[in-house]
Amino acid sequence: MKRSYIIILISLIFLQVIVLLFLGQPWICECGYIKFWEGDISSSGSSQHIADWYTFSHIIHGLVFYGILWFLFPKMPVKYRFLFALGIEVSWELFENTPLVINAYRQQALAQGYIGDSILNSVFDTLFMIVGFGFAMFMPIWTSIFAVIAIEVFVAYSIHDNLTLNIINFIHEFEFIRLWQSGG
Repeated sequence: MKRSYIIILISLIFLQVIVLLFLGQPWICECGYIKFWEGDISSSGSSQHIADWYTFSHIIHGLVFYGILWFLFPKMPVKYRFLFALGIEVSWELFENTPLVINAYRQQALAQGYIGDSILNSVFDTLFMIVGFGFAMFMPIWTSIFAVIAIEVFVAYSIHDNLTLNIINFIHEFEFIRLWQSGG
């Protein structure tokens, strides 16, 4: 059982890499080097290196996926809920790097030059989701709720964007959000 579980886990991430290659995403930043942190959201290196401001949203994915799957499937063993969460995250990473979503993000104030994720960044986004899931698995629910709120407030304050604003802007861009994000 353990061996097949690990094979499924690795296969999901391998599938992510193969599909991203098929979609034409670069392995690493086209700048030719790898950084652990890219803190400039207007940089062409955003979503290209190991971590950036949007890494926090993937940690939140893990926290939220754990909570939702625990609520919907309380009797399901956590290892299966984890694979389910991993499948959701990999699916999101693939969808996020389709021309449809890349072009939708380019319409937003902060993502005008967005080209999608490098494969390195995408795989690390998935690994950071795993970190969030693991945190939620071992901590009381109130800690996860507090972590989501704290991360969202911290990132919104720091860069005028976060997971919540990303979702809102993806559905419909409001003028007052666009002005706030662009510093107007």
